[in-house]
Amino acid sequence: MTIRFDGRVAIVTGAGNGLGRQHALALAARGAKVVVNDLGSARDGAGASSAAAEAVVEEIRAAGGEAIANGASVTDMAAVEAMVQQAMDAWGRVDILVNNAGVLRDKTFAKMSVEDFRFVMDVHLMGAVHCTKAVWEIMRAQNYGRIVMTTSSSGLYGNFGQSNYGAAKMALVGLMQTLSLEGAKNDIRVNCLAPTAATRMTEDLMPPEVLALLKPETVTPGVIHLVSENAPTRAILCAGAGSFERAHIGLTQGIFVGDVEDAAEQVAARFEAVSDRTGDLVPESGAAQGMVELTKANQTKAA
Repeated sequence: MTIRFDGRVAIVTGAGNGLGRQHALALAARGAKVVVNDLGSARDGAGASSAAAEAVVEEIRAAGGEAIANGASVTDMAAVEAMVQQAMDAWGRVDILVNNAGVLRDKTFAKMSVEDFRFVMDVHLMGAVHCTKAVWEIMRAQNYGRIVMTTSSSGLYGNFGQSNYGAAKMALVGLMQTLSLEGAKNDIRVNCLAPTAATRMTEDLMPPEVLALLKPETVTPGVIHLVSENAPTRAILCAGAGSFERAHIGLTQGIFVGDVEDAAEQVAARFEAVSDRTGDLVPESGAAQGMVELTKANQTKAA
């Protein structure tokens, strides 16, 4: 069955180029009305221009779709609220938010300034917080919402020279985990996308023959599913070069040591058992980890 978004309104941040542009074009092609947000800055966040967002809007309109451009910086809460109001004034609702805007300021941690660390956190993490907060009550009132956080393998698994970017991207996973729980009763589904794509962000990091395989168009189908009516929630979807995988933050069965004098030494001696992934699980909430631990303790007492 073809996925359609007729009657739905979507906001895509960082949609002037790369992945965001593809997400916006695909949503519009499937019937969504789209706010194309882009500050128009350089890869490191410097400068601003409305040209990129307006060009994408023209592409959408030329293809028969509906779209409006917005140049808000996601770091500016007032500007983000005005963007959401722009969507409400035009179309009366917001159904979909794709938090895609991002910047890079790569350096090793030893050479990175605190300013560069904070700025990347502000754009990726707080930018997503601002946009999500601005649409949250609208989605709650509608009893419908679909939100995507753009995480990264750099956050999930680490990447040399990207401590700021990786920290921000992993923080978005934590945000998604909690918002998916809080939004469930109002059918607000929140997911993460971990893309690998040839964009301004990655053009210096990979050889041309690899970049040729990593077209942004091969990632966007994952987003289409994550914001559809039948979307999952609490998923971390990895995507690149036409492949899709799901990442999980799992918990091993571990060991029980108890409150004993040599507990630290036992953890050290049995760390291989702690790490054994046989029978590992994905807790349904943070509290579920505690229940696993309490269950082990109670079982040991009972024995």
